[in-house]
Amino acid sequence: MATRPAVTVLGAGSWGTALAMLLARNGRAVRLWDRDAGHVEALARAQSNERYLPGIPFPNGITPVAALDEALRSADFVLVVVPSAGFRDTLKKIAQAPEAPGNLVWASKGLEPGSGKFLHEVAAEELPGHAPHAALSGPSFALEVARGLPTAVTVASPEAGYAQRVADLFHCPAFRAYTTTDLVGVELGGSVKNVLAIAAGISDGLGYGANARAALITRGLAEIMRLGTRLGGQRETFMGLAGVGDLVLTCTDDQSRNRRLGLALGRGASLESAVAGIGQAIEGLETARELHALATRLDVDMPITAQVKAVLYDKEPPAAAVQALLARDPKPEQL
Repeated sequence: MATRPAVTVLGAGSWGTALAMLLARNGRAVRLWDRDAGHVEALARAQSNERYLPGIPFPNGITPVAALDEALRSADFVLVVVPSAGFRDTLKKIAQAPEAPGNLVWASKGLEPGSGKFLHEVAAEELPGHAPHAALSGPSFALEVARGLPTAVTVASPEAGYAQRVADLFHCPAFRAYTTTDLVGVELGGSVKNVLAIAAGISDGLGYGANARAALITRGLAEIMRLGTRLGGQRETFMGLAGVGDLVLTCTDDQSRNRRLGLALGRGASLESAVAGIGQAIEGLETARELHALATRLDVDMPITAQVKAVLYDKEPPAAAVQALLARDPKPEQL
């Protein structure tokens, strides 16, 4: 009988923990690392993540580890699940480790704050020549994955064979993993949807109703497709799980931190109080600025993104942002 691959998960937030639990249920030996040693100690003691996923016990096979070198030792796959702001630093730590991994996967989403780079570009800079690598993305809330509820995602890698190997790690009756070679498209879809979820939350927080939300989602998809195809992504990707699937989920369910940020802003909360109330990383907050800069540089029209950026960084009132969108000149509908 073949030995099941050992997997190290870097990042013990809600999403990293949920994926570690999924992998352990699939029979993988999983080491779960976090930079917060106190958090790792609490995971080991409780055999659950009471900070982010309270009341859901770990399955057999998860070992919380505080030392990164120990976590990486003899790992067949390393899965990075940290906020985009910490992605580069995590890869630097991997590069400095005595035993670097051969197989890299990330489930982080967003553009790198400050540079606006895609995460695969960051990986190429920090782990030059490293192969293979893949990204996992799609409509998936951590709590539902941790509970074993049905979920489907996309695994993207330039190497189709490696994408399938990664998909096989995660695939089970409750978690279906599809594959693609369109890494740019999958990463972009997972980034832009967070910004659009803030827009949908703002609209709902203002009480504008289901019609407005549907319009924002549909026209938001047009923004994803305009920028994505300009960057070489495939239209099919944006119509799939990592595109419209993740977009609809994040814009319509209050499990989304990005949507909850928008809701709070639409209801009159300050940005500072809204962020503090959520208490976890909100990827769309930084991504809005980087995405707007990227679209401006490439001369791609992304009006919803521009208005979200204006609310977050230019002190534009949420109601004025929505009115600015409605006041745009009528034109033929195009994707």
